[in-house]
Amino acid sequence: MKEAAVLLCQHIGAICEPVVKKGDTVAAGQKVGDSQAFVSAPVHSPVAGKVKEVALRSHPVLGRAMAVVIVADPPDERPAAVDPGRFADFDTENCEQAAILDAAREAGLVGMGGAGFPTRVKLDPKGTPKETLIVNACECEPYITCDYRLMLEWTDQVLAGVRLATKAAGCKRVIIGIEDNKPRAIEVMRDACRAGADGIEVMPLQTKYPQGGERQLIRAVLGKSVPTGGIPPMIGVVVINVATAAALADAVVFGRPLTHRVVTVTGGGIDRPGNYYVPLGITAGELIEFCGGLNSQARKVVMGGPMMGLAIADMETPLTKTSGAITVLTKQEIGSAKFKRRQTACIRCGRCLEVCPERLNPTRIAHAVKNNLLDVAQDYYMSACIECGCCSYVCPANIELTGYIKTGKIFVARQKKRMPE
Repeated sequence: MKEAAVLLCQHIGAICEPVVKKGDTVAAGQKVGDSQAFVSAPVHSPVAGKVKEVALRSHPVLGRAMAVVIVADPPDERPAAVDPGRFADFDTENCEQAAILDAAREAGLVGMGGAGFPTRVKLDPKGTPKETLIVNACECEPYITCDYRLMLEWTDQVLAGVRLATKAAGCKRVIIGIEDNKPRAIEVMRDACRAGADGIEVMPLQTKYPQGGERQLIRAVLGKSVPTGGIPPMIGVVVINVATAAALADAVVFGRPLTHRVVTVTGGGIDRPGNYYVPLGITAGELIEFCGGLNSQARKVVMGGPMMGLAIADMETPLTKTSGAITVLTKQEIGSAKFKRRQTACIRCGRCLEVCPERLNPTRIAHAVKNNLLDVAQDYYMSACIECGCCSYVCPANIELTGYIKTGKIFVARQKKRMPE
């Protein structure tokens, strides 16, 4: 990698401000952006090098956002790889609760399953008591397998992170939820949990989409529902992702900030798909080139999975902490009928209501956003939408309902000055 574009907005909450300037020399793992806000997480350089500029770069969600662009020193001086086997005999006995939370904050840990909520804030034991920790290992999106490979290959590291999260949050019960289409992962994690003998339960779950949604997972595991507009701690639950758990172990035990992650590069438009451990800030185009480049069948590049991911037009878009996959779809994978068909008027069939896991009315929300009636969209609980894409997928009128809802959320956030223009 010749240069890294480290976006300053990679999480939910306050956007980081740069703490370096053009011409500064930075080390691998050095903090390059931070915020004093409680709900935020710093960002770090994945490489050693010199700051080329602090400028706008393509962002998979915001369109454009500020980034610290670092030209890497040749050869790339990446942080030394950690052997996951070193976590085999890990014990949390000597780890203090406050130290775990501080390490999560300083390492810039966020939810790596897609939401990007700062981990330190999520694990904070203050406020509502947290009884249960649920580890989200469902990975329900088609094509994506990065969490699956983590469970198989970094088993001890994942469990070390789970134990640290349990201690930090003060939870008494721990459940790892894995969909039953991953029998090998269930077997490996169960064997490892038995060896640890610390009461961690592995629960196979029905394979269905969107089982990996936080609210859907809690309902499947505990039979509880998070109130609309509420968060899991309100009912005594904390949910963390498999990749987040592994990163937490890295941060606490070795003091390593979140500068790299495992990314699935997949789809029919890629000749050499696979899971790769990559530096955050590498561009989608550079990673795709490393995987052999786009083949002649490629039609759409998606940052994320085919259901919840966002199509990108700029191959210079950098990967962020929540970028679990790059999916390159062919015409056949998109669907030939949908590929050719244009949007028509809503026929009021009600299919979007039937498939919505949050029991919303996606059509009414989308129409409100389309007509700039954001107050009406909010009255229909637009904020409760988990953006799973089910409504868009089943719509016979080919209306991008989820797209309208995502746009509406961005407009509302800008009105409240929580998101840059």
